[in-house]
Formats: sequence, structure tokens, C-alpha cells
Amino acid sequence: MEGTDEFSKYRSPLVSRYASKEMAFNFSDRKKFSTWRKLWIYLAKAEKVLGLPITDAQIQEMEAHADNIDFSMAAEEERKLRHDVMAHVHTFAHCCPTAAPIIHLGATSCYVGDNTDLIMLRDGFDILLPKLARVIDRLANFAEKYADLPTLGFTHYQPAQLTTVGKRACLWLQDLAMDMRNLQRARDDLRFRGVKGTTGTQASFLQLFQGDHDKVEELDRMVTEMAGFKKAYLVTGQTYSRKVDVDCLSTLASLGASVHKICTDIRLLANLKEIEEPFEKEQIGSSAMPYKRNPMRAERCCSLARHLVALMADPLQTASVQWLERTLDDSANRRISLPESFLTADIILSTLQNITEGLVVYPKVIERHIRHELPFMATENIIMAMVQAGGNRQDCHEKIRVLSQEAAAVVKQEGGDNDLLARVQRDPYFAPILGQLDALLDPRTFIGRAPQQVTRFLSEEVRPLLEPFKAKMDVKIELEL
Repeated sequence: MEGTDEFSKYRSPLVSRYASKEMAFNFSDRKKFSTWRKLWIYLAKAEKVLGLPITDAQIQEMEAHADNIDFSMAAEEERKLRHDVMAHVHTFAHCCPTAAPIIHLGATSCYVGDNTDLIMLRDGFDILLPKLARVIDRLANFAEKYADLPTLGFTHYQPAQLTTVGKRACLWLQDLAMDMRNLQRARDDLRFRGVKGTTGTQASFLQLFQGDHDKVEELDRMVTEMAGFKKAYLVTGQTYSRKVDVDCLSTLASLGASVHKICTDIRLLANLKEIEEPFEKEQIGSSAMPYKRNPMRAERCCSLARHLVALMADPLQTASVQWLERTLDDSANRRISLPESFLTADIILSTLQNITEGLVVYPKVIERHIRHELPFMATENIIMAMVQAGGNRQDCHEKIRVLSQEAAAVVKQEGGDNDLLARVQRDPYFAPILGQLDALLDPRTFIGRAPQQVTRFLSEEVRPLLEPFKAKMDVKIELEL
């Protein structure tokens, strides 16, 4: 049976389940249409300063009703007019009868539509950047804490030479640092569309100012400045180039790829019981298996990151099919792809901050895994020690090869522990170096310069990146699970 309440129609889980209030508001109708009204006020103010017959009373009336939006009237007007901008012009004019004749004077729909989109993109980046900075900060603290804790490295997801828990975290950090620089650049590269008219030629404004090119340029500059932008695009069609959307969303898709890789690593390590994401006291991992501690936060990040990466196809295709000065087949697509990209990025950063603030490391499990594999990795060290004690390298190599194969058979065919070390200790051939075995098998001698790399990377590349966001570092994330 159909109902009329909010639960009787589809709601995007991006907003109903996950997104932060600030990002949900950034793409809300209230933010959008109140920004339209601000843009009409900016335009009227600049036109008045430059000599058009607009009164202070008209501007004051517009300012008094900037946030007084009758959404029901606007919806009714749009049903009649089939045009969203003109519906809101009429709705604004209804509560501003004195200013009605000069609202939207000389402008086209894209004056409010495109400029508002650019404001939302800019403000969206301003929401994301501190969140990304906090994730980097939490992960940098984690890397510093575990900079010298040896752990098995993996290539092809097979045990490889040792690294450290902190050094592995720096691989994640390096990707996120690239994302930080990319997001900041995309944000700073944004310009305002400004006042450009129906096909970008500013013809309507040139007519309003009776052929005075300087006044048209000054109008563009003034409105751009009032909207908080340093520059406007010098050339546009009816819209700003949809390549701008490609540039913005590509940085978010790239962030999605980084987060997917990080959270996949965390899920793999959780399976090994080496690292776990935070787990609440009363949290249930499985309805059927009460002992399970599933990495559901990391899984959520991976799930949403895939959506974020997939959204990249929309602006690419939209930019490629814009004919000449503009076609309207961009509109419906952008209503979905732009907000969803920022909402999704917002969610995965909030979730990843929560993960990185509470990552749990199990050093004893890590140590056990190292002990299981290290004897094989130490064979080269054993050979070199035997040569230094007067042995023949080729003879020693053959001895080690045979013992390693025997130990591998115990592990793989019998399910036993790696007993290579015991076999070496029992073989009289290796008597000259038995006293050195503990030192030769110390995991700390297998991690190379990992701790030093962590220290230098954090001090030279990570910490300086966070300086502009110092004041916003203390925000904690409490997830509603």
C-alpha cells in the first residue's frame, strides 16, 4: 500500500544514511536557491554602481527576502512554466514587487545555474580538504608509532622481505598526500563563470551599458569578487566548460582509488589478524557467527569508493557531447553526478578517519607470522656467515637448499611449523655459526632503512602538508553504524 510519508518514496542512502550535515546542506535546494538570490543581488548591486537605474530600495527589498523562499510556489511556477530559473525569478519577484522589474536583468539561466554550481564545487572542496587532512594526520601518527615494528612484506600477496607496519602506512599516506595536492589544486583552479550572457559574448550587458566595454568588464569583475572568486573565465559558451567538472571529479575519483586500496589492505590484514579496525563493545559482526569481527567500515569505504570511481564516466561523457556553445543534455546528468561525487567522497573520508583513529595492531600475531617465514628469508645471511667462518659458498648453498626443501615439505604437506632453524642447528656442518643464529634471525636486521624512511617522509612531505589545517585537526568522527 502506497503511503505519503518520507518512507514511502526512494531516498538516496548517500544522504539518509551516510553523508555529513555540512555536505548534505552544500548540495541542498535551500543552499542552491538562496545562492541564486544572492547572485541576483550581486548583479543588481553592480549594475546600480555602474549606472543602471536601480534603487537602494529595490536592493534592500531583495536582501530582506533573500532567504524567504516559498518552495511550494516555485514548484507550482515550474509546473506551469517548465523552466526552473524563471519559476524562481517569479517566486522572488512575488515577495519583492518593487525589485521585480530588475531581477535577473541582462542575465541568462546559466548566470545563476553555473555560477551556483561553481560555488558549490568550491565549498565542497573546502569541506573535504580538512577531512582529508585529518585522515592524513591520524595515519601519520600511526606510521610514526609503528615506524620500527617489523612485519612481513607481501608481493603478489605472498610473503616477501620484511618491512615495518609504519612504512606500510607511509605507502597509504603517499597516495593520500597526492590526493591532497590534487584536491587543493582543483579547488584553487576554479574560476567564476561571471556575467557572460546567452552564448558567452556578453552582448546583453553591452546593450544595457550602451556599448561601454569597460563597464561590462567591470560588472564581470565586481560580481566575481562579490561571489568570493579571484578570477572569472575569460571565455565561455553559454556554460563554463564542462572540462572543469572533469577536472574536479577526476581528483575525487583518484581519491576513491586511494581509499579503496588502503581499505582493501586493512581487510587483508584483518584476515591475518595482524590489524583490525575499531570494533564497538556491543557491535555484532555476524547474525549467524557471533565470534566474527568483520571489517565493515573498511568494506563500506571500498563499496562507496567504487561508486566514486564509476561516477568519473559522467563528466567525461558530458564534456565530450556538448555541441557548439551548449546543449541541455548536461543538466540532468550533472544534477546527479556532481553532488553524488562530493557526498560519496565526504562519506569515505569520515569513515576512514574513524578507522585510522582506532586501528588496532597485534604485535604478537605479526611476530608469529615473521617466525614462520623468517628462517627461509635468513638463508642468505646464514650462507654469508658460514663463508666468513671459512666455509665454501657453493657447499653451504647446497646444504641450505636441501634443508629448506625438507622444511617446506613439513609446512606444506604435513601442516607443521617451519623447522628449518632446528634442522640447521642439528647439522654439524653449521656448528661454526650456531652462536650467531639468534642475531642472524633478528627481524630488525631485515627491515633495511624502513624506520629512517618513515621519519624523513613524515617530516619532509606529510607534516608540512597539514600546516594550513592545524585549527581543524581536533574534530573527532563518531559514526552512526
